[in-house]
Amino acid sequence: MIQEIYILEGNGELKRKLEQLFSNEEDQYQFTDFSADEVEKILLDIPTMIIIDEDYVRDTCFDICKKIRSNEDNSITPIIIVSSIWDLRHSVDALSMSVQYYINKPIDDGYLYHIVRNMLQLIYLNRRMSPLTGLPGNVQIQTEMKRRLLKKEVFAILYFDLDNFKAYNDVYGFSNGDEIIKFTAKIICKSIHNLKDSENFIGHVGGDDFVAIISKNDYDMLCQNIILDFDSQVSNFYTEEDVSRGFVEVANRRGIIEQFPLVSISISVVEVDKDRYKNTLEIGEVSAQIKHQAKAIMGSTYIINKRKF
Repeated sequence: MIQEIYILEGNGELKRKLEQLFSNEEDQYQFTDFSADEVEKILLDIPTMIIIDEDYVRDTCFDICKKIRSNEDNSITPIIIVSSIWDLRHSVDALSMSVQYYINKPIDDGYLYHIVRNMLQLIYLNRRMSPLTGLPGNVQIQTEMKRRLLKKEVFAILYFDLDNFKAYNDVYGFSNGDEIIKFTAKIICKSIHNLKDSENFIGHVGGDDFVAIISKNDYDMLCQNIILDFDSQVSNFYTEEDVSRGFVEVANRRGIIEQFPLVSISISVVEVDKDRYKNTLEIGEVSAQIKHQAKAIMGSTYIINKRKF
C-alpha cells in the first residue's frame, strides 16, 4: 500500500529532493505538495506523514501544526518541520507541540532520507502491524475506512471470524491456535492479493478476527475461494482421530463433555456505496447483524449485505 507524504512548501524543491532520494522505492511512497489554504482538504486523506517548510509559512507554521494535531483522525500523524531558524528555544517549542522532528537548513540529503525512512518504518511497526500476522491493526483499519468514506468511494468491507476457535484452543493450546490464526491470514491475503486492484487492504483486528477493504468486485467468487482454501487445509491442524470424527470434545464449566465441529470461517460482507453510510459506526452495526446471521449457519459460510438505506 502506497504511503502518502504531504509537503507544505513554496517552490517544490523539497518534494523533488525527496522523490530523488526515494526514486528506488517510488512504488511505495507518494510525495504531494499542498498549500496552507489546503490543510483541511489534505487532512481528509489522513496522510502517512506531513512535512512543513517553515520558511514558507513562518508566521503560521505553529498554527498549522496545532490544526493538524486537533484533527481527530490526524492526531498521531507524524509532522516534520524543516527551517532556517537556528534557535534552540524555537525548535523546543515546535517539539512541544508533538512535532516529531525539527530539521535545520541546509539539509543533508542522507540525513533527510534516513529521518523520513526511519519514521515511516516506526509507524509501520508500531501503529500498523499485528505482531502475530504482520498485518495492520485497529488504528489503521479505522483510518482506512474513514479515508474511503470521506472520499466517497465505492467499496466493500469483509469481516472474517473463526467458528469453534475457542474449543480448538482448549484442546490444542494457544500456540497451535496462533498457527491457525497465521494460516487464516495467509489464506485471506492470498485471495485478496490475487485481485487486480492494488488499493485493497487487509487488517487483523485481533484474535481470530480479520478485515479486508476492497474495491468493487465479485464478492461471491472471492468468498467462495477463501472458504474453499480454508476448508481444504484446516484439517492439517488436527489429529487424524479428530478429523475422522469431525469434532473435538471439550468439558464445559460444569464438567460436562461437549462436542464442537472443526474450526470453520464465517465471512460478512458489507457493500458501501456513495453516501450510504455516514461513519464507521454505522458500518459496524450492519456488519454485526450480518456476522450474527453468518455464525448461526453451521460450517464455513458467507453473507453479503445488499440492503439499500
